[in-house]
Amino acid sequence: MSLPVFLSSEVAGASAGSEVELTGDEGRHAVVVRRIRVGERIVLTDGGGTAAICSVDATAKSSLTARVLEISVAAREEPSVTVVQAIPKGDRGELAVEMLTEVGVDRIVPWAASRCVAVWRGDRAEKALARWRATSREAAKQARRSWFPSVTGVASTADVADLLVSADLGVVLHEEASTSLAALDVPASGSVVVVVGPEGGLTDDELAGFPSASVVRLGSSVLRTSTAGVAAVAALLSHTPRW
Repeated sequence: MSLPVFLSSEVAGASAGSEVELTGDEGRHAVVVRRIRVGERIVLTDGGGTAAICSVDATAKSSLTARVLEISVAAREEPSVTVVQAIPKGDRGELAVEMLTEVGVDRIVPWAASRCVAVWRGDRAEKALARWRATSREAAKQARRSWFPSVTGVASTADVADLLVSADLGVVLHEEASTSLAALDVPASGSVVVVVGPEGGLTDDELAGFPSASVVRLGSSVLRTSTAGVAAVAALLSHTPRW
């Protein structure tokens, strides 16, 4: 059985024999929800490549103290993958974030596309972004990732165009494209950016604003915006050393 994983900045720079304390929400979750006890082993990660197998020495009401038994530092995998996700309605945004995190995406960018039904403004935007980030964090722990993906603030269409220009491979998914995703030459390193449009599709102006990208279709089926990104990333990663 895999060891339970918790997020802790204290493992950065730690070594075998070091004592670390897990506090805050993670400590409370470990002791109260997961009922971690003295003598059990857990994994602590900083989400930035460092992971430590630890033995729990003591627990308190909402925290625990553990000793590092073994520590490992993983390099970032190549190529890095960014998914620009048009904001879906309801909880489909969190579903997309969860699956994208599990499949290995390095950065998730919420995009306010023209035909998005959901609109993030003010407090609503802050709460929605916080949910996406929390979903990504929990999915990364569940997937045993050493590097957690970042979830940025909401991007404009101009921001998305800039991301595509700077990518080694920029991909825009579009159901009416004549080119198949399978026809792309995926780089073994560098950066890949995948743009997923809203349920209502991309506008002509949006497509025209992404001249540096390859506009492709996934297949004969039309996927929901919440699942198209993970399908595209899985197909692309299968042609890289990561998979």
